[in-house]
Amino acid sequence: MSVGLALLVLAFTGPTLAFVPISNGTSNHVSITRTALLQKVTETCRAVAEAAGYEFKPTGPSPEELVQACLGPKATGQVSSAKFLAALQEIYNQNQMVDRDFTNSAPHHFNSEAFLQGRGLILDGMAAIKANIRNDNFQAAREMLGRVLHTLQDFYSHSNWVELGYQEPYLNLIRPDLPLENLAEYNTPTCSDCARGTCPNPILPNILREKKLTSGYMGIFSAAKPKGKCSHGGSGDLTSKTVPRGGINKDERRSDNVAFHNAAVSTATDASLQLLEDIRLAAGDDAFLRMMGIARSSVVCFVIDTTGSMSDDIEEARASVNNIIDSKKGTQDEPSEYILVPFNDPEFGPMTRTTDPDTMKKEISKLSAAGGGDIPEMCLSGLQLALTGAPSYSQIYVFTDATAKDISLKDTIVALIRSTKSTVSYFMTASSRRRRRSTTAATFEDYRDLALASGGQAIQVSKRQLPEATDIILDTSTSALVTVLQRARNPGKQETFPFMLDESLKNVTIYITGTSLTFTLTNPAGVEQSDREGSGKLGTVHTVGNLWRIRLNTANQTGSWQININTNQPYTLKITGQSIITFIYDFVLHFGGPHPGYAVLTGRPQAGQPASLMLTVMGRKGPSSVTVENVSLVRVSGAETVTNGTVADMGNGEILVTVAVVPEGEFVIALKGLDKVSNSEFQRQSTTQMSISKVNIQAVVDNSLEPGKVFNLNFTVMTEGLGGQYSISARNDKSFAMSFPKSLALETGQYTNATLTITPPANTPSGTDITLTMDAKSANGADSNYVVLKMSVVSKITDFVQPTCTVISVLADDCPKDVSKCRPFRWELSANLTDGNGTGIETISLRQGNGTLSYISLNDTTIQARYNASCCSQIVEFVAVDKVGNVGKCYHSIVRSGGPPALSLSLPLWLCLLVSAFAGLK
Repeated sequence: MSVGLALLVLAFTGPTLAFVPISNGTSNHVSITRTALLQKVTETCRAVAEAAGYEFKPTGPSPEELVQACLGPKATGQVSSAKFLAALQEIYNQNQMVDRDFTNSAPHHFNSEAFLQGRGLILDGMAAIKANIRNDNFQAAREMLGRVLHTLQDFYSHSNWVELGYQEPYLNLIRPDLPLENLAEYNTPTCSDCARGTCPNPILPNILREKKLTSGYMGIFSAAKPKGKCSHGGSGDLTSKTVPRGGINKDERRSDNVAFHNAAVSTATDASLQLLEDIRLAAGDDAFLRMMGIARSSVVCFVIDTTGSMSDDIEEARASVNNIIDSKKGTQDEPSEYILVPFNDPEFGPMTRTTDPDTMKKEISKLSAAGGGDIPEMCLSGLQLALTGAPSYSQIYVFTDATAKDISLKDTIVALIRSTKSTVSYFMTASSRRRRRSTTAATFEDYRDLALASGGQAIQVSKRQLPEATDIILDTSTSALVTVLQRARNPGKQETFPFMLDESLKNVTIYITGTSLTFTLTNPAGVEQSDREGSGKLGTVHTVGNLWRIRLNTANQTGSWQININTNQPYTLKITGQSIITFIYDFVLHFGGPHPGYAVLTGRPQAGQPASLMLTVMGRKGPSSVTVENVSLVRVSGAETVTNGTVADMGNGEILVTVAVVPEGEFVIALKGLDKVSNSEFQRQSTTQMSISKVNIQAVVDNSLEPGKVFNLNFTVMTEGLGGQYSISARNDKSFAMSFPKSLALETGQYTNATLTITPPANTPSGTDITLTMDAKSANGADSNYVVLKMSVVSKITDFVQPTCTVISVLADDCPKDVSKCRPFRWELSANLTDGNGTGIETISLRQGNGTLSYISLNDTTIQARYNASCCSQIVEFVAVDKVGNVGKCYHSIVRSGGPPALSLSLPLWLCLLVSAFAGLK
């Protein structure tokens, strides 16, 4: 078992935390990361707005208002910040997980003078982030970003950087071409003894005088440390009792270290901004914002059967895509990305991902029906590709008229649905022309199970009826989609379902899938409408195949409604609308150790134990504009049970919910509260179903994979149920070669360790991401659990040299000294950009200046850039990025001394008067 995995089952306690706030302090890892991310996103949004010519003016400080302002004119109406906050939460989660998964790793925390190794983690992580962004693998990039930021931030709390008097970040930590200097030698004493454990500054005077860099030694299992060395400190550090006693960490704000703690927080924030700026420059503004979840609307994903009998279905899918593109272009509901995955037998894929609607139209126009014969198809393989390629919370639509040949993937699909929280809806058009060779291997009920598990719909219609059924795609491929209520009954019975509609909800739609049913809808005033009234006082009813679609009228919706459904057949009920008021969630598990906290649960919650959830709640004016009154776990199917949770406000819109007893069976999260803007009650529900398990499977990815090299992944499995043989299955979405034990013998309550190996082919492109799903199942199949991991393949970086800039000529003599007379005059600059020792320049972009930048390639390593601008725009800065993400910035100013600047500049740039400088981050 790795040390990180071993620490999953330990429960250390102690007051020493990583950047932990005290009293009303805000100096923890998450708050530092939040401050840096929001500032950098704001800067990027402002730059994008200026380039596009619209005003960036948030109406308030909340993330919700930031997203609205960032998206600009297209963000009229309801625009949800859920994806932005979900992206932030992924980064925060991985940041915190470093304290759980790598508690005893000195490099991850810059403990024990592990400076070279710690910087190695940062540089490798930055390379992986940039490679993943280039390949649109934004989730993998976010997860690595969270881990890298934690390590970078710990440098300023765990080393003596601020004690040495430095107020700026140590740039060399993120610049591989700059060496780490003046490190304290292993045999050099660095601290004086502090008998009481906390002293203002125990660093030895000669270390301070000579500016030697050191960090505290940390001992979780041992009190040993080199003679004379500083300790980390705190009750979780056994070395803090070894002379020299005490510690130098600045994780807490105490009475004896207020100045150092505050300096560490400030410098760690600035360092985080530096790293984010480097990534932003390498990625470009648009890709950086996409990584951060700033997007207009939902991602629309089509998974389409292309076998011989699917001609009509393909044509309707094509029409649906074209309708979405044409009807929503230029609106806040325009999809931010399109994904297409075809499948046949035995082929499936490839996956097409694009932000360009015309590209999507072109790709779907290429589809044609052929082959397949009379056997089921590779539907779940295509769906797996979609679930691993699409962002979380995507809407996925599957078109097929056959059952799944690859039904063995069903457990993997359920795990991916729960992990990504994406919604899968099926359009099933069973054809009499397609005979089934087997009636037992798979049925359309499997699709219904998967749709229900994800909160989607399983719509069964004839091919002739399919055009009428696809209106649901227009309904759900929209911005700010929320679920008010979802239930399923099998068998059905007469039952009344109450639900609350609030003032913020728009386009409320009720969906019922089932046959031989009747219903009556009642509004808050007692007005009723039955299924027999196609167009009534409450809404418009449309039916096709097994789908009932009721679109409510826009007037008088607010208040308590109910719908009574009567049938003895199975059915599902779902009520949706558009609203900014929503929530995202993760099941979390508290962990101990020197730096305790909450880690996201990667599988199903444990049976027989309390469950904890971390919710992020969004309101129209930020989290302060809503009040959460109740959070509960609700069974969707069968006899309805509601288990209420205990709610604790963690600040910044985060709510910790503790549920003493988790219900048996499949359940969802239901939330009720008050919208302070309209003073109306609201209810929301998650769509993805979850259940409990007595099995626990854990795995930790500690670095990236390299092409052609074997990667070892340690994992552990434990059960609180009956011991015995448990089968192990593992799948990855790239079909990379893997080796792992197919079964493990488990003893109740005991962790069993094992190793999985995975080998990416030698020609795997750098930046390829892999989704690995592992499953442990009891011998009788009654209990199982899973873990879903994102991993990246990154080629080893050997190019650490930034592009260089040489100014060839500047023609600015015509520019008048009096800038008020600048308008008729222009100036020019010519410069050579060279990446002579590296991989070649990949992109050049203008960062400052209102002129025109053009460039031509002189040879394989040199590009000549030419800039032409009005004399009123007197500063230019452009950025060159090479093929592995090394960034250089070229700056030039023609501001005349003694005259007012043409642009507002920070003072250091004035020193660059008539001087061109090419450097990295300043």
